[in-house]
Amino acid sequence: MTTRLVFAGYGGQGVILAGKLYCIAAMKHGYFVSHIPSYGVEMRGGTANCQVVVSDQEIPSPLVFAPHIACVFNDPSLSKFGPLVRPEGSLLFNSSLIPEAPALDGVEVFAVSANELAEEAGSLKAVNMAMLGALAALKPELCTVEELMASLPEAVSSRNQALNELNKRALEAGFNALKGLTPLRV
Repeated sequence: MTTRLVFAGYGGQGVILAGKLYCIAAMKHGYFVSHIPSYGVEMRGGTANCQVVVSDQEIPSPLVFAPHIACVFNDPSLSKFGPLVRPEGSLLFNSSLIPEAPALDGVEVFAVSANELAEEAGSLKAVNMAMLGALAALKPELCTVEELMASLPEAVSSRNQALNELNKRALEAGFNALKGLTPLRV
């Protein structure tokens, strides 16, 4: 089993941390992982994405050309990465910033109001955690929301450890929002 994922948005939405945390949690689940971050020209406000591979075997290439799963946080990321999702794959999109569900043939599409979920948890800065919680609800076989929570101290920098309670609330909110939800489109 090998699953290729892309997390994409703009700088400041925490997509790089999302990929890093997901890899750490998937390692705790017993998988091999790889993580390739990519930043735009500016850190905050520019484009950012990361490619993640989770596998039960050693990973020969960390590159993700056709993801099984894409988590997109804004419209430009949807335009760039949405069409790359494999048929029978899944797309989680931030419906707070992307008003219309994309139509992608053969792809499960899930709306996650990540901004609102993060704000309800305590801060818009936790938008990445809300999306990860939703992903954990969709694919618990890769890593669970509990494993994500347990991995926070390792993934989050020491200067931001105080935010981990907020991060846990946002993870839980995203998990609960997607749990049992059916896709908008397939």
